[in-house]
Amino acid sequence: MAKTPYYITTAIAYTSGKPHIGNTYEVVLADAIARFRSMEGYDVRFQTGTDEHGQKIEDKANAAGITPKAYVDAMAAEVKRIWDLMDTSYDRFIRTTDPDHELQVQKMFKKLYEQGDIYKGHYDGLYCKPCESFYTESQLVDGKCPDCGREVQPAKEEAYFFKMSKYADRLIEHIETHPEFIQPESRKNEMMNNFLKPGLQDLCVSRTSFKWGIPVDFDPDHVVYVWIDALSNYITGLGFDLDGNHGDLYKKYWPADLHLIGKDILRFHTIYWPIMLMALDVPLPKQVFGHPWLLLGEGKMSKSKGNVMYADDLVNMFGVDAIRYFVLHEMPFENDGTITWELLVERINSDLANTLGNLVNRTVSMSNKYFGGVVENKGVEGDVDADFKAVITGTRDKAVKKMTDLHVADAMTEIWDLFKRCNKYIDETEPWVLAKDEAKSDRLATVLYNLIEAINIGASLAEPFIPGTCAKILAQIGAEKREFEDMDKFGLYPSGNKVTDAPEILFARLKMNEVLEKVEALQK
Repeated sequence: MAKTPYYITTAIAYTSGKPHIGNTYEVVLADAIARFRSMEGYDVRFQTGTDEHGQKIEDKANAAGITPKAYVDAMAAEVKRIWDLMDTSYDRFIRTTDPDHELQVQKMFKKLYEQGDIYKGHYDGLYCKPCESFYTESQLVDGKCPDCGREVQPAKEEAYFFKMSKYADRLIEHIETHPEFIQPESRKNEMMNNFLKPGLQDLCVSRTSFKWGIPVDFDPDHVVYVWIDALSNYITGLGFDLDGNHGDLYKKYWPADLHLIGKDILRFHTIYWPIMLMALDVPLPKQVFGHPWLLLGEGKMSKSKGNVMYADDLVNMFGVDAIRYFVLHEMPFENDGTITWELLVERINSDLANTLGNLVNRTVSMSNKYFGGVVENKGVEGDVDADFKAVITGTRDKAVKKMTDLHVADAMTEIWDLFKRCNKYIDETEPWVLAKDEAKSDRLATVLYNLIEAINIGASLAEPFIPGTCAKILAQIGAEKREFEDMDKFGLYPSGNKVTDAPEILFARLKMNEVLEKVEALQK
């Protein structure tokens, strides 16, 4: 039977600097969703990449004394290195300097111009260079850029504009008839009330004040400005062709099931992008999810403020899966999440070292100590077994329900409740007491079998979130990853299997003072 296609994208990372943990969170979140959907049986396509044009890049390259292309080549390689370090399973890493992308962007711009959706005019307004955005006086906050809070400069230049208002009513109707289109709900209200209903201004879509961009082929003084260039990566990366000669991937995967983006770029993805697609007569994505920010302490991370944590530094200190677990688990659905060194240590010690690591280690060690590592189901039931098994077999569907609604942290909580229930089962059954009575040997064997079986199911379910660790757990208990359709069945672990005789510590307990010493050394 053909699998149902599922296409998920992240926003593409801007190549002006190294991505911090807040940027990295998004690609890890997309990866967890992609892996989970794949586990459920979808045919998943996952795309990420880099946004590589613009004035800021041109300026940084000039300051470094290299060409913009050399600059973005190095930065794209750095972004890709971090995405790979975080064990993300993307299918394509698109760059907006890719020739197939640039060609389609030029074609789109020309078509929009020829059909009267784009016209030539002059921009006279206030410009924020770091954000590469124009604002009117009324959009400023305390006279400064509403997005980053920096100074803006008056700017006047010839530019092409997109007639946004022409499609506004169609977009409002689409949003109202597709309540799932913008998630969470609060973000939808913000877009409707703050931008769409008051009336859309025409959008500046070309620039003449810098050269590092995709040239407008019929007017070479202009380069295509970021919106048409960057946003269209979601279709060009699938082989979209404006002339209709689409690649197979485009035919199979478009429209996208999910655009996963930061809440700060929601306007571009839920207003500019759908209007562009409507004008090009291309179907709209099914859902745009504006995730919250990961805050350092209380403030939004920003390189200019110097309050930044980088993924590679965190991985060097704690390991990949500890960081994946933390960022996925600490981010609520709608509100911003917080990362601090203290919180990290606390979470790693309680959820990873204690709840999960200690469980696996104790269970494997007891199997070795009492039965030479052989795990056998002797079928000797106890009073607590029915409740225990009900929790284990009920976890899959609870996690699926949460993931379907993109409540990723809540899905992980369901899975960790399974591990907690295993620890409680050890306390209830007291294997060390059973081991003292020869007559209870078969009951002891059954208890350890039940634990190994539960760990098998739990590790299979947790794999989308901490893939490396789950592979280690399955190796330690001598098991295969459980098929999705069997994750609600108890007793499939082969009786008579053997666990490893040398269990490896999955997560070492951390000492706060030692971690803080390392942090201090890092910040010097």
